[in-house]
Amino acid sequence: MTKRVAVLLGGQSSEREVSLSSGAAVVKACEALGYDTTAIDVGDDVAERIRAAKPDVVFNALHGRFGEDGCIQGLLELLKIPYTHSGLLASAVAMDKPMAKKIFAAAGLRVAEGVVASKDDVIGHDVMERPYVVKPSNEGSSVGVKLVFKNDNFFFTKENWPYGETVLVEKYVAGRELTVAVLDGEALGVTEITIPSGFYDYENKYTAGKSHHICPAQIDSKIYDEAMDMAVKAHVALGCRGLSRSDFRWDDEGDGKLYILETNTQPGMTPLSLSPELAAYRGISFNELVRRLIDGAKLGD
Repeated sequence: MTKRVAVLLGGQSSEREVSLSSGAAVVKACEALGYDTTAIDVGDDVAERIRAAKPDVVFNALHGRFGEDGCIQGLLELLKIPYTHSGLLASAVAMDKPMAKKIFAAAGLRVAEGVVASKDDVIGHDVMERPYVVKPSNEGSSVGVKLVFKNDNFFFTKENWPYGETVLVEKYVAGRELTVAVLDGEALGVTEITIPSGFYDYENKYTAGKSHHICPAQIDSKIYDEAMDMAVKAHVALGCRGLSRSDFRWDDEGDGKLYILETNTQPGMTPLSLSPELAAYRGISFNELVRRLIDGAKLGD
């Protein structure tokens, strides 16, 4: 029998457009692989639409809240339909940046100094010495990230505060941007990301020509191996399955150390995405990557 696959895409998060792009690429791959494929743009009626599609497997191509924070995973557990990528607990913990940092630190992984701060602490004040980074506690794709440098004439005000009640504030780690994809517990390689100006924010991630990928990264072999090892340890510590991608900063001109920033349990599958690029470097085509994720779909953590 032909396997029936429902691809969840779009949704209502701040990363909707990225998810639509990821989902379209996955749908195309599923059709090429011969699956009976249904694309579902996720809205309030998602449970009814999934039931109507009667899939054997759900490919989760959602990004951001509801799609990678454990919510859709919980729904699929209730519907008893196997799904790709990480389970409910790993998804929820990885999306919660302060909690993920605690797990990384407990696993012996180096993280940037940071604090969880309230809105009242941050508006009009510095909660740590500049430079620092302000991050929403539970967004992906660098949505809402703000860098505050030493000589910036900037403070948050009630008018320009976009984050809600709490944020993660971290010491800014200078240096080079590295990322590692992990597939079924194996690190695929290290990519260095270079940006002509600014930092690796949402616009630079998803606008063609705004950033450049060096795959594999042309860096010291010791750092390359350390990044691979740290990514696998993060994948395991969080309880991830299938595909994950961990991001790092290497302070090559400062203390020389490698810091893990975060782990993404739903890496992008767009034409500009890093994980399919690293898979291709290891000889795994996009279609084969999709097939492996579908073959590994299951319930539970």
